[in-house]
Amino acid sequence: MNIFTFHCGSTALHRLDVRYKTALVCMVSLALLKAGFAGCFVCFLALSWLVYATGISYIHLAAQLKWFILLLGIMFIARSLTVQGTPFFSFFGLVFTHEGLAQGALVVMRFFLVMITGLLFSATTRPADLKSAAQWYLKPIPFVPEKRVAIMISLFLRFLPLILTQAQQISDAVNARCGNLNKNPVRRIRYLVLPLLKKIFLAADSLCLAMDARCYSEDRTDPVFETGKNEMRFLGAGLFLCLVMICPFHIFVKMTFWS
Repeated sequence: MNIFTFHCGSTALHRLDVRYKTALVCMVSLALLKAGFAGCFVCFLALSWLVYATGISYIHLAAQLKWFILLLGIMFIARSLTVQGTPFFSFFGLVFTHEGLAQGALVVMRFFLVMITGLLFSATTRPADLKSAAQWYLKPIPFVPEKRVAIMISLFLRFLPLILTQAQQISDAVNARCGNLNKNPVRRIRYLVLPLLKKIFLAADSLCLAMDARCYSEDRTDPVFETGKNEMRFLGAGLFLCLVMICPFHIFVKMTFWS
């Protein structure tokens, strides 16, 4: 099962109002931009607990994110080599600096935590609920067709796992025909991209025909939201977490225990 799709469950995160869930994701992502190592570590502990509570396997998570982890490793090496500072060690003429290693580690931690935050959101939120939340947020904005934009977001989220699955199937088919032995990278990309684009366009065309056959219209009943104590608890916990992340530790201690 793809970890970026919705996972059925009855946890508090699944039952949370999607409007508050969206706001919390935005708050945590923005706070991570200013978070240091201590703030990232606190956020990592909180997100690890939520991953465990939602029942997502850590082994399956690592397997699904292997290419993203590889990208983070490349970013870490690039930042370690490009940032000027005190040399830490050299390898075949490449100089790694203390400042580069520190900045690279911090950037990698921030990107990784943003990915986990988005993963938790997608794994515990139905696409239909996200459509309702997008429509609710866009409704006060003038000259924006909120219903049309919301259905576009919903369709994109529904198509993304399908696109990833089809890309994996095409890659397996190419490898079964020894396409992975091809030394030309342009031909390898062509054999993957062109069939994938064809499948995407055919699926989109079939979806349009199915929606027309069912007389789909944008004039539908607006969703009804209910706010309870659970939403207030999560909102308070999210604000507290963001405060811990963006404030240095000694300032946070003074703010907490000041009388």
